[in-house]
Amino acid sequence: MEKFEDLIQSPVPVLVDFFAEWCGPCKAMKPVLEELKLIVGDKARIAKIDVDQHEELATKYRIQAVPTFILFKNGEAVWRHSGVIHSSELQGVIEKHYS
Repeated sequence: MEKFEDLIQSPVPVLVDFFAEWCGPCKAMKPVLEELKLIVGDKARIAKIDVDQHEELATKYRIQAVPTFILFKNGEAVWRHSGVIHSSELQGVIEKHYS
């Protein structure tokens, strides 16, 4: 697997879903993210990080609730949202940062 720091350095937006297996809202987001991937195609990458398996990343990015979504571009966090969100909102955020 690609190193997280290398992954987020991409000029293509990278949407990171910080989630947990035990989290009901996280499970509800799975089909939303699958739909989003079909819609945005190559305009963005979507990565999932299990906060229980990657506690150091959860701490580094101050993840206090799951799901938390952070959009990275060129290594910088350009957008963040905690909680369930509609795919059209995520699509709009990605398209805003895609260039």
